[in-house]
Amino acid sequence: MPRKHPDLTIPDLTGRRAVVTGASDGMGLGIAARLAAAGAEVLMPVRNRAKGEAAVARIRQTTPGADLTLHDLDLASLDSVAALGATLRDQGRPVHLLINNAGVMTPPERQTTADGFELQLGSNHLGHVALVAHLLPLLRAGRARVTSQISVAARSGRIDWDDLNSERGYHAMRAYTQSKIAFGLFGLELHRRSRAGGWGITSNLSHPGIAPTNLLAARPELGRTQETPGRRVIRTLSRRGILLGTVDTAGLPALMAATDPDARGGVLYGPAGPGHFGGPPAEQSLYPPLRSTPEAERVWRVSEELTRTAFAAA
Repeated sequence: MPRKHPDLTIPDLTGRRAVVTGASDGMGLGIAARLAAAGAEVLMPVRNRAKGEAAVARIRQTTPGADLTLHDLDLASLDSVAALGATLRDQGRPVHLLINNAGVMTPPERQTTADGFELQLGSNHLGHVALVAHLLPLLRAGRARVTSQISVAARSGRIDWDDLNSERGYHAMRAYTQSKIAFGLFGLELHRRSRAGGWGITSNLSHPGIAPTNLLAARPELGRTQETPGRRVIRTLSRRGILLGTVDTAGLPALMAATDPDARGGVLYGPAGPGHFGGPPAEQSLYPPLRSTPEAERVWRVSEELTRTAFAAA
């Protein structure tokens, strides 16, 4: 009997403007496709134009009338983030949904962004922080839902404030975990500040569980010439329906967090199966490293300093 995968009903999104990072392949492509099929105008900021154009073509195969626009964005460059923000602000149109989905995972050797940050901290966290800051007027105008993608890796670990950029010692998984904890704390603090300041933004978190996405695929630009052994195991288990999700089901928690009328701010959505590795999407308890408000406030302050952005002035 064919395996039955969980799914989600997406409400009508006609007239809504959505921005999805990391939409050129994998899970992000699936998220963008579902939003477009529901009638949203989907902006797809991509680092690789050729991959972006291929993604647009794939979406239009199933949704010929999809309203899709490519924009250039390299989250590892604060100048690139600022340029996208300026372009969208010049358009002056509200943004109703922002799904911060793009990410990099575990380069075998330490790499840095254009601004000198450790690559995972800079791309997964700081680049997205800067994007939210630059889009804040449009997000406020759209009373937006902002969903930030974290990871099951954030269920344990901590931020190493004494070596935030992994300069004294680089451990790929610890740096990845730190970037996701920081990003989760930022997303929660965004919701608290929105409520306190009357910004009208609902900010929440999602995680995809474990699925054979492209995070652990061969990425020569990251120094990884072939997929990791772990990804091969994940792919096999996913194909057999054992515990884990698929690339398509991995995007469901983000879609629920971003589009479900009953989805709440300040909470985490993820797969509801054993270990939260796969299964249907549902609200979940915050991971312990995400529960400290003082830590979230510190992440906010330091992130503003490092990205040279000021939310209060937006």
